[in-house]
Amino acid sequence: MKRLLLPLLALILPTPALADALIDNVNGITIDKDGRIVRFNGLVMTSDGKVAKLLDRKDKRPERPDFKTDGKGRTLMPGIIDAHGHVMGVGFQELILDLSDTRSLAEVQAKVAAYVQANPNRRWIIGRGWNQENWGLGRFPTAAELDAAVADRPVWLTRIDGHAGWANSAAMTAAGITAKSIAPTGGKIEKTATGAPSGVFIDAAMPLVEKILPEPLPRERDLALVKAQQTLLSYGITTIADMGTTLDDWMTFRRAGDAGRLNMRILSYAGGVDAMVQIGGPGPSPWLYEDRLKLVGVKLYSDGALGSRGAWLKQPYHDSPRERGLGFLTDAQLRNLMSRAAMDGFQVAVHAIGDQANAQLLDAIDELVQSYPGDRRWRIEHAQIIDPVDLPRLGRNGIIASMQPVHQTSDRLMAEARLGPNRLAGAYAWQTILKDGGKLAFGSDTPVESPDPFAGIAAAFTREDAKGEPFGGWRPEDRVSREQALAGFTSWGAYAGFAEDRLGRLEPGMRADFILIDQDPLMATPQEIRATKVLETWVNGRPVWTRK
Repeated sequence: MKRLLLPLLALILPTPALADALIDNVNGITIDKDGRIVRFNGLVMTSDGKVAKLLDRKDKRPERPDFKTDGKGRTLMPGIIDAHGHVMGVGFQELILDLSDTRSLAEVQAKVAAYVQANPNRRWIIGRGWNQENWGLGRFPTAAELDAAVADRPVWLTRIDGHAGWANSAAMTAAGITAKSIAPTGGKIEKTATGAPSGVFIDAAMPLVEKILPEPLPRERDLALVKAQQTLLSYGITTIADMGTTLDDWMTFRRAGDAGRLNMRILSYAGGVDAMVQIGGPGPSPWLYEDRLKLVGVKLYSDGALGSRGAWLKQPYHDSPRERGLGFLTDAQLRNLMSRAAMDGFQVAVHAIGDQANAQLLDAIDELVQSYPGDRRWRIEHAQIIDPVDLPRLGRNGIIASMQPVHQTSDRLMAEARLGPNRLAGAYAWQTILKDGGKLAFGSDTPVESPDPFAGIAAAFTREDAKGEPFGGWRPEDRVSREQALAGFTSWGAYAGFAEDRLGRLEPGMRADFILIDQDPLMATPQEIRATKVLETWVNGRPVWTRK
């Protein structure tokens, strides 16, 4: 009788459920929806790439997982969300002349000359990454200085922040640039003492040369995206907000998605209203490729950058009293573009660095919230210099300040020179923005800065650079906590892109995007955090990058 009951009981009693995947023995860290740290040591995932359960030591493990791996006690945390970057820029920087490591004019000249010698068949020499602030010249470089490196073919070198370009004489001749050339609104042509173009073109004047640059071929774009993904995933970035997506960029992303080669997530913000309409038509796109791609909104520009003195200030530059920067749009133009996007449900993200540009944008939002109520999540990209009287206005309308902590450490001395000691109270004011009710999202602005998020995390809670300077932090009252720094690169980044329902945290139902690293960022010193190595990067419950 007992022998008959055993098979009957096996049919009646439930068998252990099959789990799809288990990663065990980890130092797990995530942030819950209320911003609190949650620790765990095991993670169960479903077959469709979502989190099924977080496990404590006391929790029973699935008996028959389809896949199981030992985390060997390493730290597991949500994948990094970079809230402001330029995906194709990262890739193309791998394919063109990279000047980001140069520290003098002579170094640039030598590197350009060597590149020309190594690439004798290139019709144009194109590069990026120079920064005259590192050279000690106290001025912009000239075409003549670039001619000294190469004069027999056109050269175009974009400044590290993307807001100025440097041409040699051959490039200006090819573009038809003369002393009679006029810069469009929002741009500036630097001139010599005689009134001739000196070779540097700022912001809206850059297209005077860029319009004749050879267009990359589709296969070159595809290769650039491969390079970009490799770079970003190696830093643990599983999602990036691509600020300024062109139609060509979007089609490159789509080709990768169609072929199953889109290994990370891209929250796309079209580069201007025209591109927004070309890509999205009547509204934001749906989520594509298992939540790997979505057109969320539009990126607009209100001013330039501090490094090229294009940031639009309320008062003249301390180190150039005849300049206040460049306002790109009139009040009416800015409102019209923002309204055009908002009326079709696109999220609006506006580049604003100077205090006048930020004030203009805040005025526009104050007006537009009356016509477009609800959860709009207006974004200010960079928000570097804001008049203290304007800071509380971010909280009034739930505005997201999309900021880059490494800009503060990289630009600190320049900001002091540009503004003087008495106008820095609203500079990179992270904690003040939070206390006033505003929102933050952190990113890198890559390739302007390294995409390394751990340098950003360390900068955010210390306001010190890699050398630990200044000791105690620059304007330390605006440091954020470690937990806030971590949220800024994960859950807050998801919220900033209307993706908090699926990305940015590890909890049941969320996408299983995570990284394994060699440090615990909540316990390590700032120096150790900066040295963090990403060991594995997982997207949708699958490994997409492993350190060799």
